[in-house]
Amino acid sequence: MLKMSVWTVCFLLVYVLTREVSGVYGDERSCNLFRGRWVWDETGSYPMYKGSECPFVNPGLNCQGNGRPDSMYLNFTWQPHGCSLLRFNGEDFLRRYKGKKIMFVGDSLSSNQAQSLACMLYHPGRRYSRNYTPQGSYTYFFYDHGVSIMYQKNGFLVDMVMEENGRVLKLDSISRGGRWEEADILIFNSYHWWVHSGAYKTWDYYRVGEKLYKDMAIMDAYKIALTTWARWVDSNTNPKKTRVFFQGISAVHYDGKDWGALGVENCNGQTQPIEGFSYPGKRHPAEQVVKNVITKMRSPAYLLDITLLTQLRKDGHPSKYAGGMLDCSHWCLAGVPDTWNQILYTILLKY
Repeated sequence: MLKMSVWTVCFLLVYVLTREVSGVYGDERSCNLFRGRWVWDETGSYPMYKGSECPFVNPGLNCQGNGRPDSMYLNFTWQPHGCSLLRFNGEDFLRRYKGKKIMFVGDSLSSNQAQSLACMLYHPGRRYSRNYTPQGSYTYFFYDHGVSIMYQKNGFLVDMVMEENGRVLKLDSISRGGRWEEADILIFNSYHWWVHSGAYKTWDYYRVGEKLYKDMAIMDAYKIALTTWARWVDSNTNPKKTRVFFQGISAVHYDGKDWGALGVENCNGQTQPIEGFSYPGKRHPAEQVVKNVITKMRSPAYLLDITLLTQLRKDGHPSKYAGGMLDCSHWCLAGVPDTWNQILYTILLKY
């Protein structure tokens, strides 16, 4: 039998513990947290919570509580290229961020992730409070560790004002970012409101400086707004105090042709992810806009590049089990956003 010295045993123990704390198993040089595939969880350790038992889940996201009959979508785990994610540890997260404020700023996809994180931190014996505002923002506070999970509803990030002509998006102005400065971890998101049209469109004009525009290419407007956001972050946050992230473009599944399934109308009835490491459909033009803006920041935000891993999860939406209209853009809880937070946890610990 091979004998090891005390020093060898100690070295191996320290190495294993270090790897576990890092949140990643594998070769970090080849690890890409956002490229990989969804695999069936053989351990039986997923999901990490039940949507019907978490007090923070919006009723429209509690898919099984709304009658969804299948449950396979709950048992897939993300396998990144070149490494594996460590299971999320809620007690460890709360200890590490004792007294801190974690703030999500953006549209309902930001709320989707905020609710997921709160559920991953929740257990029945943990004291908490919930505070909601009429504008749709909220704060979940965990008393024992003094940790706040906050959501600020702001789908464009830049200012929206009422003028004589109507509702105006001021693409070069952020005047209500004061509360963002309170946060220790900031996760921003903005995209889906930009592509709303018809009755769902919430603006009439764009403004840049003194110029008012009735029409502008969506991606041009989006780029101006994100550049304004990036300048705000560079001017108003201290990288030594505040970690800043940007939640990437979350996929929708309203047309089966997008993933090569002719004759499939939408996400309804989908029970499994797309197999493999690639998505057969088109790339989102907004992806490159986000990446271009972030790379030009003085202190670049960390991009949670979730596009591919969401594109592959046509099965993860509430679909007709949203308690109302068909929903192929948001995500069931428990479900896909839990992986976003597992990746966030890994990045916070290691990078």
